[in-house]
This record gives sequence, structure tokens and C-alpha cells, in this order.
Amino acid sequence: MRPLLELRNVTAGYGQSTVLRDIDLRVAPGEALAVLGRNGVGKTTLINTIVGLTRHQAGTILLAGSDITRLPAERRAAAGIGWVPQERNIFRSLTVEENVTAVARPGPWTLPRLYEMFPRLKERRRNMGSQLSGGEQQMLAIARALALNPKLLLLDEPFEGLAPIIVEELGRVLGAIVRDEGQSAIIVEQNARKVLRLTDRAIVLERGRIVLRDDSDRLLAEPHRVEALLSVAATA
Repeated sequence: MRPLLELRNVTAGYGQSTVLRDIDLRVAPGEALAVLGRNGVGKTTLINTIVGLTRHQAGTILLAGSDITRLPAERRAAAGIGWVPQERNIFRSLTVEENVTAVARPGPWTLPRLYEMFPRLKERRRNMGSQLSGGEQQMLAIARALALNPKLLLLDEPFEGLAPIIVEELGRVLGAIVRDEGQSAIIVEQNARKVLRLTDRAIVLERGRIVLRDDSDRLLAEPHRVEALLSVAATA
């Protein structure tokens, strides 16, 4: 089966700095990939490189077999990349419903289906983005990315800064999106155990290189391997 996303020997960074080096990566259709690593090792840069926000230095990026290496970010989005950055980037002066419908593209992720997935957003559909809690803003950011009906969904630290009860709720929703709905996704997350439960495979980055690749289930069963690389407890 042809990969949905393929990075071949990709090197990238910002300005004159190189952050990622010789990245080889494949994501199959319907697959969810976890990206793990300590702070500052290149996880967000990997997402930004796929989105088109870094300086390309070497290598090739393919989406559904098409070369997107030189495409600007807006054309990558149109080609099928949905992105939920750490900053969420919702429209704070628009209502929940306006946030979603303003970017919506034809496809299975319709407004009613998104409301079914995120009932909190349906309840607050007339509220401004600025009136939502942090957890609700994250849900809106994910719903807005899905409204693009992307081939690939990229999530950068989706649980960061959220209360534990919201993390649990959002984890259940993301599980439904990637496992039940088969949405292809790459998820960057500090909480290794939380994200490994949602994904099929995982990679660990260290100094801009991939130092480990394995199935998520196997890493869950052997947390010491992740702990040794992350230097933090993977069971938090």
C-alpha cells in the first residue's frame, strides 16, 4: 500500500539553523503515529516541516504520492493537511459555528457530525471563541481542522495545559477520531502513555533524528524503553 505521507531524508530548520536531520518517515492511510521526545529535540519542527513552515534544506515530502516539498503552507492545506498547532489559532472574535463553517470543505466531516463528536461545541455554538475555556478552545481547534476534511491531521501537544478531566474527555474523542473513524494522524505529545494508547506506531526524536521506531502497544508494554530515551516517567 502506498504511504499517505512519506518523508525521504528530510533535513530542515529555521534560518541558518538545522533542527531535523535525515528524517525518513512513512504514515499509512488510516494510521495514527505518535511523536515522542524531550523538549527541544525537534518534535514541533517536524510538524512545522510537514505543514510548510520551516526552511527546507534537503529531502522530499510526498502526500498521497504527490511531491509537496516546495509547496507553501496554504497549498499543503488545500492538498489535505489539517493542522492543530500548540497555540490553537482559533478565531476568537467569531462564534464556534462561524469558526468551523468559515474553513469547511466538502467531505464526511460535516458540521452535524462534528457536533456529534464534540457535544460541548454544539452547546456553545453561539459563543465567541474568546468565551470558551482552554479545553473547549482545543476542541474547537480540532473540529476546525477536521472541517477541512484533511487526508492527514497533525496535532501538536493537544493535551498541554488542560485539566486532567478535560484531558480524559479529549483523549476519548481523539481515540474515536483516529481508531473508530480511521482518520490518519500524527500526534506530538509529552504524555507518552496517553498518546501511545491512541496511536498505532511511535517514533522518538533526539537531537533532530529518529532514534526509535516501534508499535505503540509494544512500547506501552515496555515503558522502560521510553523512559530511558525521554528521561522522564512514561507512566505519568
